[in-house]
Amino acid sequence: MSKIIPNQVVPHRRLLLKGLATLPMGLSAAAAQAARDPHLAFRHTHTEERLRVAFRNRQGYIQPALQRMDWLLRDFRTGESTRMDPRLYDMLHALSLACGGDTFEIISGYRSPTTNTMLRKTRGGGVAKRSLHMDGKAIDIRLVGVDTARLRDAALTLGAGGVGYYPDSDFLHIDTGPVRSWGPKSA
Repeated sequence: MSKIIPNQVVPHRRLLLKGLATLPMGLSAAAAQAARDPHLAFRHTHTEERLRVAFRNRQGYIQPALQRMDWLLRDFRTGESTRMDPRLYDMLHALSLACGGDTFEIISGYRSPTTNTMLRKTRGGGVAKRSLHMDGKAIDIRLVGVDTARLRDAALTLGAGGVGYYPDSDFLHIDTGPVRSWGPKSA
């Protein structure tokens, strides 16, 4: 039997409504089903692992699904994982609804302190010393079939956390920290 985490701290309905507000009037049957049965699909770009999972239902988050996503988003360099902030999954679901995409390509999820330090040394100023990746509150993504600039615009519309746009590397950073953004504002 799956363990459910109650909806006590997550404003998933607000994110869902913001995501739905960006859709054309008259939801398709698939979009209406996705709104009722939130699911996510992933492909990790470094491990080639794939996952498609319903992560929430009317009672709340589905614990085994969260555990599977947390494992997929582990630090692929060290094998360490952490509990990711479930609000990230709500944000991803809202972005999927808003943009019409399905599979998120994962560039980076959880980052261990060791990996974060290594990346700071090799990549310089592009990696924060106290990255939210180390707290399980950030993810770097692409959405298959959706232009990354469009994905950035949808993430900014959500107004739910940090949004960093990296057009040269073709990915978007989102996090559950304070609302802020960086990177080019227009493509």
